[in-house]
Amino acid sequence: MAKDVLGDPRLHLDELNKLRALDPADRRAQGRARGLCGEKNGQFQKRVGGLIELVDQLAKEAENEKMKVIGAQNLLRSRAKQREAQSSNFKH
Repeated sequence: MAKDVLGDPRLHLDELNKLRALDPADRRAQGRARGLCGEKNGQFQKRVGGLIELVDQLAKEAENEKMKVIGAQNLLRSRAKQREAQSSNFKH
C-alpha cells in the first residue's frame, strides 16, 4: 500500500517504514559484498603495510650507504689536499 503511494519503483519502505533507495534483496546482497570486500581490503592493507616497511628499510639502508660514500669522497678530497700541500711545501 505505501509502495503504491510512493509511485517510484526505485524507492522502498523497510520493515521499520524507513524510506530506502535499495530493494531489501539488493541491500542483503550489498551487505554480503561489503563483508567480502572488507576481508579483501584487510588482506590488501596487510600486504601494503609489509611493502611499506620493506621500502622504508631499504631507504634507510640506501641512505646509510650514501652517507658512507660521501664520507669516503670527503676523505679522498682531504688526502688530496694534504698531498698537494705537502708537495707545495717541498717545492718551496
